[in-house]
Amino acid sequence: MAKLILTHEVTGLGAAGDVVEVKDGYARNFLLPRGFALTWSKGGEKQVEALKAGRAAREHASVEAAQAQAQALSAKPVRLVVKAGQSGRLFGTVKAEDVAKAVEAAGLGSIDKRKVELPAHIKSTGSYTANVRLHDDVAAVIDLDVVAGK
Repeated sequence: MAKLILTHEVTGLGAAGDVVEVKDGYARNFLLPRGFALTWSKGGEKQVEALKAGRAAREHASVEAAQAQAQALSAKPVRLVVKAGQSGRLFGTVKAEDVAKAVEAAGLGSIDKRKVELPAHIKSTGSYTANVRLHDDVAAVIDLDVVAGK
C-alpha cells in the first residue's frame, strides 16, 4: 500500500489535501503520472495545509450558497455553442473548461472546471448532462444543449 497526498480531487477517493492509502499499482500507474497525488512525507504536511487553504478559498462560503447555485444550475439548460460539421459531429470534444465558461456566460455564476464531471466524451451535438460538485455536501446536475455554431 502506498501513502499519498492528493493534489486534485479524485472521485471516489478524496479531495485535494487528503492523505490516502492506495494500492501500489494505482499510485504508480494512475495517480502519480497524472499529477493527482504526491508521495507522502513528513515535509508534505506543509503542502497538505497549503492545498487545503487553496481549496477553502475556491469553495463556497456556506452550504446554503452552494445549494442556491445548484438550484440555479438545475433550473435551466446551459447552451454550449461549438464548431461542428454538417452531420452534427464536433471538431474535437467538449471539455470541462468549456462547460465552466458556458455556465459563466449564461449568468449562472462561476464554477471551477475541476469540479465538473462529464459523463463521457461529448463528440456530437445534442442534449447531455454533467455533474458539478459545488461543495462537499452539494452537487448539481447541469443540462447541456450542445449546438453547432461559430
